[in-house]
Amino acid sequence: MALDGCGQLCKCILILFNILFALVGFAMLGLGLWLRLSSQTRGFFNVDLNTQPFVIGVSVLIVLGAVILLVAVFGDYGACNENRTALGVFSCLLAILAGVEIGAGVLAYVRSDKVGQQLAEFYMTVYAQYVDKQDPSLTVTLSMFHNVLHCCGLIGALDLLVRKTCPDTSFLETLRLPACPTVIVNLFESKAPLVMGLFLGTAAMLIFALVCSTLLSKEIQRSQSSPPPYILLSSSTVLSHPNPNQDPVFTPLPVIPVADAL
Repeated sequence: MALDGCGQLCKCILILFNILFALVGFAMLGLGLWLRLSSQTRGFFNVDLNTQPFVIGVSVLIVLGAVILLVAVFGDYGACNENRTALGVFSCLLAILAGVEIGAGVLAYVRSDKVGQQLAEFYMTVYAQYVDKQDPSLTVTLSMFHNVLHCCGLIGALDLLVRKTCPDTSFLETLRLPACPTVIVNLFESKAPLVMGLFLGTAAMLIFALVCSTLLSKEIQRSQSSPPPYILLSSSTVLSHPNPNQDPVFTPLPVIPVADAL
């Protein structure tokens, strides 16, 4: 069906947005399942208060990754096939996800000390198990922490036990790498507005995609309700052109002399 310029633009934006969204969701879900099903970390999910932050963190990765992947599937299907039902489901899930992002941002701001401490405990659990078992899934998780937060281990650059997972920087920059638990706690305590801004910025992108989905759905409805273009054909043309695959043949009308007509 024919969409106008706004509809085509919204369609392209949604397709690109959901492709990136699907990659993020797949990465989160894959990492969460890897940590959950790994032979080295499977025992963490027994009832043990010492590993509770790890269990919570992995569960959040799995659930959030699965939801993001589901949202991306509905969004791409609805945009590519111009399906209003799929776009409606996509919009509902996206609105819920945006609300969760806003709530998480407010919670991170109001209870920044508690959230920072929980994340630091999650890091320390990963660190301790990595040093003990050297599991590949823990290596990936630890490397993500170190490269995103630009820190290294429990004592900074001098922590040789996890040095290969730390950022690959110059010698002088390596000596200035701080300890990760300190960086995590300080990030949520001293930069709580920045953390909340990151959550709210992510929610703003989700709301932008929600607006595009709504506009595209309305444009699809408009194009479906508009009548299709048609061509008026005269009766003589239809009678003289029964086969549409052949060129039309026009039969001239007989000429009657005026004298005979009188």
